[in-house]
Amino acid sequence: MIHLIKPRLVQLFLSQWLRNLRRRRAEKRRQVNNQEHQITVYVRLNDAHSYLLLQVLEQFAQRYPVTFDFYTVLNLQEDMYPAPALWQSNAFADATHLAQRYNLRFPSQPPEASTEIDTQLTAQLLHWELQPGYLENALQLFHAYWQGQNETLDKIVDSNISDHWECYSHHLQANEAQLKQQGHYLSAMLHYGGEWYWGLNRLEHLELRLNGMGLQQGDSNAVVFDKGHSSFCGQSLKANRGESGAGQVNAIIIYWSLRSPYSYLALVRAKQLADHYQVPLEVKPVLPMVMRRMQVPKTKGLYITADVKREADKYGIPFGRIADPLGAGVERCYALFDYAQSHGVGWSFLHSCASGVWAEGILSESDSGLQKLVERAGLNWSQARPLLSDDSWRLWAQDNLAELYGHNLWGVPSLVYGNTKVFGQDRLDRIEQAIIDDLTATNH
Repeated sequence: MIHLIKPRLVQLFLSQWLRNLRRRRAEKRRQVNNQEHQITVYVRLNDAHSYLLLQVLEQFAQRYPVTFDFYTVLNLQEDMYPAPALWQSNAFADATHLAQRYNLRFPSQPPEASTEIDTQLTAQLLHWELQPGYLENALQLFHAYWQGQNETLDKIVDSNISDHWECYSHHLQANEAQLKQQGHYLSAMLHYGGEWYWGLNRLEHLELRLNGMGLQQGDSNAVVFDKGHSSFCGQSLKANRGESGAGQVNAIIIYWSLRSPYSYLALVRAKQLADHYQVPLEVKPVLPMVMRRMQVPKTKGLYITADVKREADKYGIPFGRIADPLGAGVERCYALFDYAQSHGVGWSFLHSCASGVWAEGILSESDSGLQKLVERAGLNWSQARPLLSDDSWRLWAQDNLAELYGHNLWGVPSLVYGNTKVFGQDRLDRIEQAIIDDLTATNH
């Protein structure tokens, strides 16, 4: 019985009604305690997203009557980052793209650093936390660090602090413990009124919240940090296939997991992108991390679910009545993917499965649930059901995973278009730009 009730309970938990109730209560507590609109900000010196975030906070504070409480962190929670080196490399590429979109400073190459240097400079940041002017001081240090200005660093860093960084170790541990206790693991995070916002990628959600509270300066309800999607599929370019319709054009390849809610969003948006520009779309499913004997801590899962809900609402994609497909639910859907592909409805079948488990509470591990998912994709259940015993799909699922790693990517959803390779549905705008560049060149 619980498997029937749980999807509705999750839907209620994620509902806008309950979210707004929590927000009203948070605002009431702030007023009763006579507190400012304070935003807690977690930054990390060697995090590209933290560098970009610091560059926009002064402008943000000019638009809204907010104050910032800064916490410097450094050490990553190991169980939250399955591939930290690849994460850092991907973050640098993402930040390069975001810096161009928002006209921010960012280097062409990662900074030359070491554990000792990062620790010493982090001690200086920790020292500044307890005095006025953290944002100005930190931004100056971040600029020098990321731009390779060692002489500037020598001038602004107090050697009495950097040479005794071990004296700040407990301060750092306390900051990192608070980040974890409050329910997060990333840096470049803002925490306001019980909700998390990740850097430039989620700052628009905070803008909308503050606008809804009437806190914007002046009469404008403008949202500044929405450039990743505000012009999505806005170009009129189409792939030129020649008279035969067989011209050379790259495909969008998406590495995908049924159990990843971000993959669900990416599946819908990648199809929109492919249809708009008339380029092929190829979906390559892989097993979820947990089914590959990797860990997804509960804290990470809770944040992801809440974040996907607000992203889904932004895109107009149904989400929230969840029936977790982990295990048999994933396996049974994957077992029928080749069958769906052979009938030309591979994407439609995966979309039926994803929307079923993430938005409709359909149990893909049950025959009745899977039958519904199969038939509404235009497939025959009596033909599909016998195929559930064939586990040959495990071979291509592992091949897809190895191919994903071969692109120097590690998680889902990841997307590849020609030489452009990105992790996360947030960066579909990078894929779109690559398509636009490609089509502009080939159509002229």
